[in-house]
Amino acid sequence: MKSYSYVARDARGKEVKGKANAENEQEFLEKMKERGVYVSDYKEDDSTNSKSIYKFNTKELSFCCRQLSAMLTSGLTLVKAIDILTKEQENEKAKAIWQDIYENVQKGESFSSTLEMHSGSFPDFLISMVGAGETSGSLDVIMTRMSDHYSKENKLKNTIKGAMIYPIILLVLCIVIVIFLFTFIMPTFIGMYEDPDQMPALTKVMAAFSDFLRYRWYILVIIVAALVFGIRYALKVPDLRLKVDRLIIKGPGFGPLVTKVYTGRFSRTLSSLYSSGIPMVECLQRASAVLGNSYIDQKFEDVVDEVKQGESLSAAITRTEVFEPMFCSVIYVGEESGALDSILEKTSDYYEEESDSAVQRLVSMTEPILLIFMGLIIGLVVVGIYPALYGSMEGLENE
Repeated sequence: MKSYSYVARDARGKEVKGKANAENEQEFLEKMKERGVYVSDYKEDDSTNSKSIYKFNTKELSFCCRQLSAMLTSGLTLVKAIDILTKEQENEKAKAIWQDIYENVQKGESFSSTLEMHSGSFPDFLISMVGAGETSGSLDVIMTRMSDHYSKENKLKNTIKGAMIYPIILLVLCIVIVIFLFTFIMPTFIGMYEDPDQMPALTKVMAAFSDFLRYRWYILVIIVAALVFGIRYALKVPDLRLKVDRLIIKGPGFGPLVTKVYTGRFSRTLSSLYSSGIPMVECLQRASAVLGNSYIDQKFEDVVDEVKQGESLSAAITRTEVFEPMFCSVIYVGEESGALDSILEKTSDYYEEESDSAVQRLVSMTEPILLIFMGLIIGLVVVGIYPALYGSMEGLENE
């Protein structure tokens, strides 16, 4: 990813300077357009290595927003609040970023434009919300919402990580058992056959696989590495990525569960954006981008066009066939009652609880699959070595 330094003017005609990260110039210009600024000059910053950029995680973002909210609510100025927050940072890279923000805000730069200078460290969603808070004069309220938002994001991530521990342990155990059986157990029983041609077909296959693991294991490592890099490269192809992302939400069994997770994140993000006074079109673009699904992004291009033409949001979202009918109905009620932001907030709370349950069900689907796989491997090994074991037992009885 490349870094671009730019000079631009915002909607009020004020000149802003900053940095933004993008894969290429076209993506950079599109990102600037989404932010609502007119770029007058820009250049690629060759001296910046995107790998060295410190990215704040959801836990850190929640902490920073909560601290700023508390200090602003208590009457401290923004400059003083950022100064105190800078001193509270334990990570040196994070402290350096906040120190730079403090110095720029102290010089008279807006908080949002200063955050844009570190757009690789802070998410675009936060930068947009801070800009909305400065415009409306409710930065303390926005910081409270952002703290809650990233706290819930962090909770969801921790739920997913915690739920995945047991399946990962099972997967590692499966791999260890397979390697142990085929490299230590199988050779012992295969050696009981005086004539290899007398081995059953299944045993011959398993013997060949055992030899492969023992003497040509490096080929397997190369194949696995090639597959990993091949899949990562293939997912960068737009058409293939689109099909994979569509399968994620349309796949049998897991598709509806993933959709619940997406619905919770989308409704919470849209609620935060819309209640901050950001135009609906920008709200939709930002909220869909948070999901990181190219299929949903493509669908929401049509939603944005339809909303611009005067179509109701509920009708446009219903036609995407992405979210549950109940969610579309809730949006319709919110539009009709004029309380879309509050209804979305309540809906996001409901779907966040559903998301936790969905994550647990997704994980519970993988556990029996891994157990069945482990049982099949052990069963095949037993079937493969049984003739040799039975023959050796007969030989002992004859003696």
